[in-house]
Amino acid sequence: MEITSIEPFLAYFERTREATQRLIQVIPHDKLDWAYLPGKFTIADLIRHIAAIERHVFAETALGNPINYAGCGKELADGFDAVVQYFNRMHDESVQIFKSLKDEDLKKTIHALNGKEMELGQFLRALIIHEVHHRGALYIYLNLLGVKTPPVLGFTEEQVKQVAHSVKKNV
Repeated sequence: MEITSIEPFLAYFERTREATQRLIQVIPHDKLDWAYLPGKFTIADLIRHIAAIERHVFAETALGNPINYAGCGKELADGFDAVVQYFNRMHDESVQIFKSLKDEDLKKTIHALNGKEMELGQFLRALIIHEVHHRGALYIYLNLLGVKTPPVLGFTEEQVKQVAHSVKKNV
């Protein structure tokens, strides 16, 4: 996906965020600090990480500022409501910054975290990849806990099989 215009990017990003929001809503509040191993991200850490990277890496880079990511610990937000509020606030701030971009800004050269030069549009594509990657981790965490999770794209695997079966019958 090449990002050449800010409006379609923002629309796609919002759809990506909606899927993440649906998943967050099924997290048991008492499991927010759970991790599958000591020293690994907790569920809350993952949510705070998605938010903090979005705002303090991607949005700051879009503004031409140095990144100011300082981690994803409890000091940012603790407890389900506070974590969700932080997640939403970081997103709202980031979207306001992204909305201020002009399409031509997406062609500007920036330095990625690894020091390589790339266009801002390419860098913003990594924002989507980053969120989807960590949302996948959240799915695994919740599955390990036995939590029923919402389908990513609107269909469960069983529903896709049913559709495929009915299409085969009608062909």
